[in-house]
Amino acid sequence: MSGQVRVKTYIDRGTSSRAAARAAAQAIAAAIAAQGSARIVAATGASQVDFLDALIAAPGIDWARVELFHLDEYVGLPIDHPASFRKYLLERLIAPAGIVRFHLLDGEHDPARAAKEAGRALVERVVDVAFVGIGENGHLAFNDPPADFITEKPYLIVELDEACRRQQVGEGWFASVADVPSRAISMSVRQILKSREIVAVVPDARKAAAVRACLEGQVSPLAPASILRTHARTTIYLDRDSAALLTPATRGEIRESDAA
Repeated sequence: MSGQVRVKTYIDRGTSSRAAARAAAQAIAAAIAAQGSARIVAATGASQVDFLDALIAAPGIDWARVELFHLDEYVGLPIDHPASFRKYLLERLIAPAGIVRFHLLDGEHDPARAAKEAGRALVERVVDVAFVGIGENGHLAFNDPPADFITEKPYLIVELDEACRRQQVGEGWFASVADVPSRAISMSVRQILKSREIVAVVPDARKAAAVRACLEGQVSPLAPASILRTHARTTIYLDRDSAALLTPATRGEIRESDAA
């Protein structure tokens, strides 16, 4: 494998999520200790629920000193829709953790303006740690294949492909593909890579093919998350199911404890 990415594989989803949360908490606490505050980016979706629960429960984080940026959001979806990522972050991270500084993407009213305003704030200072996932189609944030690896814009308005929209239905967020918005605001690939540290939490068998393509295939816009292999401080946390198609050399040992 190229790059500096580290792969850690655990016996199950809960163990992997707790290990990722411990590393994320350490990164946040270290940033606060070094500079008085921490900037984070948070992913959403079904794959992140256990991780965020464990992160909120982790000791040693002064959440009042954490500034949160939104990774992606659907265009045209109201905040009270069950699939709204603003709703998800408010209910699953911001409120329970007590985060007071956050930048949510309003994709409902003026997506271009929302992307511009959040981007302006985002580029003021480097992000200390970004939490991401990998989609079933290999997407990173909502950068579906073929992803834009070139643009320096912090946020983009992107088109969602069929596989991405099917995933949202499969996870239970929408009743049918027709109900899934066709566009979204997404943090760009290059902006994600500007984070000092990246923690990727990727559980479940349905992600196994994408994990193999991104970790053992070519670094390519056709497998957007493969770009993580070029980042100096990325750790990908897998469970036994999501790592099932990897070679032992890539997967590493399957850990039965969430200890470091």
